[in-house]
Amino acid sequence: MIYQTFAKLYDELFDSDLYLEWQSFVEQQVMSKEQPLLELACGAGRLAVLLAKDGYNVTGFDLSDEMLSLADQHAREANVTLPLIEGNMLNLSDLETYHTVTCFADSFCYLPNEDALTTAFEQVARHLDDDGQFLFDVISPYQTDTVYPGYMFNYRDTDRAFLWSSEAGEEPHSVDHDLTFFTYNEAKDAYDEVAELHHERTYELATYQRLLKAAGFNHVQVSADFGKTAVKPDTTRWFFVCTKSTR
Repeated sequence: MIYQTFAKLYDELFDSDLYLEWQSFVEQQVMSKEQPLLELACGAGRLAVLLAKDGYNVTGFDLSDEMLSLADQHAREANVTLPLIEGNMLNLSDLETYHTVTCFADSFCYLPNEDALTTAFEQVARHLDDDGQFLFDVISPYQTDTVYPGYMFNYRDTDRAFLWSSEAGEEPHSVDHDLTFFTYNEAKDAYDEVAELHHERTYELATYQRLLKAAGFNHVQVSADFGKTAVKPDTTRWFFVCTKSTR
């Protein structure tokens, strides 16, 4: 399960400034704070907590019970109410409808293929108010094909280290991330190693637009840089604002 074995380490090392950027993007698009908002793949709840602190009626949804445990911890520390639901985004049948559904940190890129992505979009459409909004981001083929291959990042402090390397995947516009954490175990006077291989896949922009339209989204806006700039050939991440309304 993605992040299941090192959720806490991932949560601690993730760039917290990105959550502020996602918060700003949501707040630019979603004016009504009282209407229910569902954050798919909420992870450790950092963004959900920020939105809840700002008065949004947000619910977190994630596949990982360990991530949801961290989300609950963060919500308690921030003294906000944050309902949390464990489940698979490919089956939202037990959920109610929401005025806004969000899904960030290229979480859709972890789905295995186009069929799964189609199912995810259809599930969102079924659980979104007719006048509601669907906000999400994905990495672009420029990111998978040009930026990531050969990418390396290393981090180390007094008692832990993190190694990240990326290589092109076998499928078009895909990438494999080799992630390894080392944490110092005082009892053993040695480092414990935790490693996972993460696979991401994205598609051409026209594919996303086609699948969204087929799922029932009649109006789709796409931007870059958290909604601040227009899409360019070297854009690394696309930001989508989708509605089912015909207006």
